Amino acid sequence: MLRSRAQAEPARTGESHDAPRRPARADLKPLRRLGPYLAPYKLQLAGAGLALTVSALTILGLGQGVRVFVDRGLGAGDAGLLNAVMAGLVVVIAVAAVSSYGRFFLVSWLGERVVADLRRDVFAHAIRLDPGFYETTKTAEIVSRLTADVTVLQIVVGSTLSQFLRNLLLLVGGAVMLVITSVKLSALVALVVPMVLVPIIVYGRHIRKLSRQSQDRVADVGGAVDETLYAIRTVQAFTREAEERARFGVRVEDAFATAVRRVRARALLTAVVIVLVFSAIGLILWTGGMDVLAGRMTGGELSAFVFFAILVAASAAAMSEIIGDLQRAAGATERLFDLLATPTAIAAPAVPVRLPAPPRGRIAFEAVSFHYPARPDESALDGVSFTVAPGETVALVGPSGAGKTTVFQLLLRYYDPRAGCVRLDGVDLRAADPADIRARLGLVPQDPVIFSADAWDNIRYGRPDATDAEVRAAARAAHALDFLDALPDGFDTFLGERGVRLSGGQRQRLAIARAILRDPAVLLLDEATSALDAESERAVQGALDDVMTGRTTLIIAHRLATVQKADRIIVLDRGRVVATGTHRALIAQGGLYARLAALQFQTGTAA
Repeated sequence: MLRSRAQAEPARTGESHDAPRRPARADLKPLRRLGPYLAPYKLQLAGAGLALTVSALTILGLGQGVRVFVDRGLGAGDAGLLNAVMAGLVVVIAVAAVSSYGRFFLVSWLGERVVADLRRDVFAHAIRLDPGFYETTKTAEIVSRLTADVTVLQIVVGSTLSQFLRNLLLLVGGAVMLVITSVKLSALVALVVPMVLVPIIVYGRHIRKLSRQSQDRVADVGGAVDETLYAIRTVQAFTREAEERARFGVRVEDAFATAVRRVRARALLTAVVIVLVFSAIGLILWTGGMDVLAGRMTGGELSAFVFFAILVAASAAAMSEIIGDLQRAAGATERLFDLLATPTAIAAPAVPVRLPAPPRGRIAFEAVSFHYPARPDESALDGVSFTVAPGETVALVGPSGAGKTTVFQLLLRYYDPRAGCVRLDGVDLRAADPADIRARLGLVPQDPVIFSADAWDNIRYGRPDATDAEVRAAARAAHALDFLDALPDGFDTFLGERGVRLSGGQRQRLAIARAILRDPAVLLLDEATSALDAESERAVQGALDDVMTGRTTLIIAHRLATVQKADRIIVLDRGRVVATGTHRALIAQGGLYARLAALQFQTGTAA
């Protein structure tokens, strides 16, 4: 029969691969790539840095307050001095509170702002990537990077990074104060530093690897959810709920097991650091106590030293835990910037050739050969040549896999041919801006896309500046006005995710209205009436006949009634043009077209 589902081009191979990744690094260098996103907010960065410094200095000042409190207040028995010291401590604590508030607010604001900017840029880049990229990349992988990875960065930039810097200042400042207070005891502290840093550096690499694996497993979970819910009707129709639950459960458990390994590694690292640090504190207390008894240092100095030692130890322990978060963020940063660095195969040249105005709608395929990226060894088109004159209606006919949809894909410049040339109004598409090309084309696909919005937005998607009257006129021309007005809120009715509140025929007519509103020079119809009943098909075909008048039209045709109305028919088979002519001439020639037509007559599907 003269029927062939428009070739599933680009076909999915059954495999989805993650977006290209670079080898995992064992350091935090990827975080430097966030610099350009922080640079525009120098004032906020300066304020956060000032608040961070003041907060750290006030905490360090508390140590000196403790020394004065013990030696001059308690030791001297001076109540007035004791009151003055306490008043000073209250002031220091108030300054610490105010500076901590400023640090928290400014750093959190920076985190939210950087994440918003980065998420916007990643999405903008993702929708510029060519369809060939999505042949070999999971959509859920991109969604994971826009959600999970960006959330990790939000936590790090808006909280963890400032905590790291604060603890670093406290660690360095506390170490300086330790040396000032007691060189001997500071030497003991210095022995602990390598014992703390070595496990952080060595074992931290392992944590980094586990963190990236954990992110990948979370992406797998998101992919499973997206795939299953998208096909929920098919899942339920084939009663596969139990199998899908089991398959999803396996992915969830994989993600859980990977996360547990990461958590266990981080917990072990933290425990080791705490044991080493606080064991050293015990040794310092014993040594310092002996020095106080021998008169080599005062009780206030020992108290201050213990305060600073605890401060340094707590900062080191906190940093050992924060390092894991930073390494996780470094992995998320790599994934995001890997995506941002992925080039699109379809881009406007540096100096694009302008298409002639007004548009004429002349199409030319000149010895075009093409292979889909997912099927590099299989030719989708092989030396295809034909021209379509302005205002001409041409039908593309052939069995499944013949290359009909590929013609549309190349004309829309979703892909570039491997050999040959595709021209629109005499301009090689590779020399023009893809946006200019697509602005002259109107597509009505066999499987129409309906967005989660109302009818106004869905039809106006073809021309955002259209007035309400123009939208209604397009709906009337597509014979969609009656059923849209009959909806509970008319055109304002929310149509559901992917238009689930509409029938297949109604979705098709909405897509036709969208194309009519665009008023393109070239109309591309991929079996535009396939989802309609006989009465609706006759009405919509009449509307399409009016729209097609005076404009170039390419039709992927499966029904004989549609083919017979075309000015010319191009018969494709295995990526080659095997015949061209009118319906009557091709029937007289015999061959593939005549066989397909005869099959359709035999099945009783012809008009």
